Amino acid sequence: MRSQIITSVLRASTRPTIGRRILPTAVRSRLYSEHAQETFESFTQRYVQFFNQAEDVFEVQRGLNNCFAHDLVPAPSVIEAAVRAARRVDDFATAVRIFNGVKVKVENKKQYQQYLEELKGVREELGITLEEELYPDWEQ
Repeated sequence: MRSQIITSVLRASTRPTIGRRILPTAVRSRLYSEHAQETFESFTQRYVQFFNQAEDVFEVQRGLNNCFAHDLVPAPSVIEAAVRAARRVDDFATAVRIFNGVKVKVENKKQYQQYLEELKGVREELGITLEEELYPDWEQ
């Protein structure tokens, strides 16, 4: 019995604990980001280019999910490229939802109104009318 206890104690002491395990490289890179922070300008350029090259609905929606996942409001040029991409792949609902995403991301109504004013020409060109324009007195 005594030898059984000793062998189980020895086995337990040789097992690595969670804190001592060596993590695979892929996991370490997720835990400790080693790349430089992306500037807002390069972020904007990257997503404008992405949306200009998007060829199907899945690509546009995937790009929107990735773009809106960041802790910033995309530049009007990114929104314009995304709306044009959504209309190019014939997905009107996504084009309208892009503006709903902007509405959620901005800090206040004034910023949202500035986005709407900046993108008014594109919205008119593509036939996108938002509920704010249809019901200006209606509060959500």
